[in-house]
Amino acid sequence: MKIGIMGGTFDPIHNGHLMLGEHAYKTYHLDQVWFVPNGNPPHKLAKTIQSDLTDRMEMVSLAIAKQPYFKLSSCEAKRDGISYSYETMERLSLLYPDDEFYFIMGADSLYAIESWKNFERLLTVCTILAACRDGVKAEEMMERIDYLNAEYQADVRLLTAPLQDISSHEIRERVKSKQSIEGIVPQAVREYIEDLSLYEERRR
Repeated sequence: MKIGIMGGTFDPIHNGHLMLGEHAYKTYHLDQVWFVPNGNPPHKLAKTIQSDLTDRMEMVSLAIAKQPYFKLSSCEAKRDGISYSYETMERLSLLYPDDEFYFIMGADSLYAIESWKNFERLLTVCTILAACRDGVKAEEMMERIDYLNAEYQADVRLLTAPLQDISSHEIRERVKSKQSIEGIVPQAVREYIEDLSLYEERRR
């Protein structure tokens, strides 16, 4: 199978994540897209994650429930210590040697990838699908992609997707300030956030 990997804290998952996964699925004819919540990401301080791992995983499960080709993976969430992308992809490649893996990331991650731990190992173990975002033009992205492919014998490909201009941070701030998040997260996720009072001023 051809499997796309969408990693992130998903705090919370939102429609932009789902749109990106859907576009990768259709553009590169993937069989499945796995959403991989990270329990302890290296690029964010633990204090910036504002909901429990169990809540974040449940929100992902609710968000992807209607798409049979979207799957929730706990491969990073169950691990102790910091999870690095190269370790995750190497482990998946060993566990599923007959499958092809496509690691989905945004332009910001593509430009920062040389600062990631053992990034060369990530580039050689899977195909990278780099999505245009943050106003970066496709032509500029292709220059970066061509450089990485030539320098590291990587397989990085452009993913042009209609990304929603919203972030998980903005959603959390909207909830704190009593603004609506309808239309930017799936309804089931919105109801879950409301039912559990997630992201409101910290409860004592």
